[in-house]
Amino acid sequence: MRYLALACDYDGTIASGGLVDENTMSALRRFRASGRRLILVTGRELDDLIRVCPDLAIFDRVVAENGAVLHDPHTRETRNLAPPPPEALIRELTRRGVEPLSVGRVIVATWEPQETAVLQAIHALQLELQVIFNKGAVMVLPSGINKATGLRAQLEEMGLSPHNVVGVGDAENDHAFLSTCECAVVVANALPVLKERVDLVTSGDHGRGVSELIDRMLATDLAELEPVLVRHHFTLGQDEKGDDVRLAPYGEAALIAGPSGSGKSTITTSIIESLCEADYQFCIIDPEGDYQELESAVSLRGSDGRALTEEALQVLALPTGNLVLNLVDLGLQERPAFFQRILPQLLEHRARTGRPHWVVIDEAHHLLPLDWQPVTQILPESLGSVLMITVHPEHMAPAARELMECVIALGDDVSAVAEALTGSRTDIETAAPPRPRRSGRWACVFRPGTPPTWIAVRKPEQERQRHRRKYAEGELGPDKSFYFRGKDGRLNLRTHNLGMFSQIAEGVDDDTWLFHLRRHDYSQWFRESIRDEALAAIAADTEADESLSASESRARIRQAVEDRYTSPT
Repeated sequence: MRYLALACDYDGTIASGGLVDENTMSALRRFRASGRRLILVTGRELDDLIRVCPDLAIFDRVVAENGAVLHDPHTRETRNLAPPPPEALIRELTRRGVEPLSVGRVIVATWEPQETAVLQAIHALQLELQVIFNKGAVMVLPSGINKATGLRAQLEEMGLSPHNVVGVGDAENDHAFLSTCECAVVVANALPVLKERVDLVTSGDHGRGVSELIDRMLATDLAELEPVLVRHHFTLGQDEKGDDVRLAPYGEAALIAGPSGSGKSTITTSIIESLCEADYQFCIIDPEGDYQELESAVSLRGSDGRALTEEALQVLALPTGNLVLNLVDLGLQERPAFFQRILPQLLEHRARTGRPHWVVIDEAHHLLPLDWQPVTQILPESLGSVLMITVHPEHMAPAARELMECVIALGDDVSAVAEALTGSRTDIETAAPPRPRRSGRWACVFRPGTPPTWIAVRKPEQERQRHRRKYAEGELGPDKSFYFRGKDGRLNLRTHNLGMFSQIAEGVDDDTWLFHLRRHDYSQWFRESIRDEALAAIAADTEADESLSASESRARIRQAVEDRYTSPT
């Protein structure tokens, strides 16, 4: 379920003439009975609201005084988000004959045409206050306070994200909070200027329009509005005509696949940056430790899978808590079992809270291997917003491949990649058209019911660093470390980063060095574990040059490592 809450304005939206009719109340009750949350967002003062709406407990929370006051109708706890209005302002407005004049916990309100006197009073007293208009009402509030800030504060207390909220209103002061919600709706009697800026205008006015909206939410979760919500979609790249090719932020399981160095990290980084910019919560399951330095997320690692799962759910309890689960401390054989434990809990957490909005699974062939039987037990019929990345699509469990709704293939043979991922599915055309001749990095997007499309890969605003510090000074897991063993396995010298590799390479005997050189072990390690194609190419050239002595080849590879990783910038 995408939309877990409905945020409603009061006057002019659910209420007409200050009152909510019984049909509208019945619709609101149906909505809450479905397990969704109901939030009232109003410009009214709280005491006045309680007087006109005695059944306030139908709402889970109330945002009153145009965003300045939060109220829980069930516990009757109230919290002001700003200080009370200055006494000097009240005296000055009274002196200027401003009537009617209403003073709330934070808000000061009157009606047009008193706005001129109000602005003059604020200017005379040199106060940092703002004036907000609402169908003839004139409201004075501290600078920065509006329905949007109030709703965000309330959602944070409730552990909800605005991306899981539908907002409905009718007037100019509703624009701020409607633009905060994932889907913005107005009733038929709304101001014309507001109708031009929202995703849906109901056919009914006032409460009839809200009832109409509730019926649609309960029936379809507003899935039919997805084509309208393109402003939330992420740009993957541009096709040959220059048009954007996008990925929907909800409901589309996608997989990025291709050989090392083909550009998978570029597309993945671009998507993660888009998630960050739009405040969608994500959880990255990171078998190789490639994302542990991501600034926009908390990184967790450990060898106790159960403790790691508990810590992960604690981080994700906060709507703004992005997470990287670094699995380098878990052995290769332990990782699928850990994934079997955590994926159902992540999906259950998402069902309750709408988050994490995206689960990113790197090295998916490690966590969903071809011959691993529990795969069919942990995968639901639909994964929703999940992004998988793999270099070996043919090694992934078929049950996982068949859930993919968007395949982004890179490399020299994208059709083979698509065929490996889609298996026996007939709804995805896997024969790609010829690659565009223009320069640049291209990927092919395969989707059900549409022809394959080549896209020029969108570069991230800031390319993810290749974690040079991790490779130079950190600690790679045992399965990613390099081992100087020599002929007949006489040695077992583990190098867990490039700095250690250079040191041990300098000290091992020539026979051991040449043994690995002739087997092309160095270029293979640089390519598969360090993921540096340029460094691997230098090593491969060195390995192929049989005229080099042990000391010469050792010096060349060590210099290449130091130039790229350990030399001062």
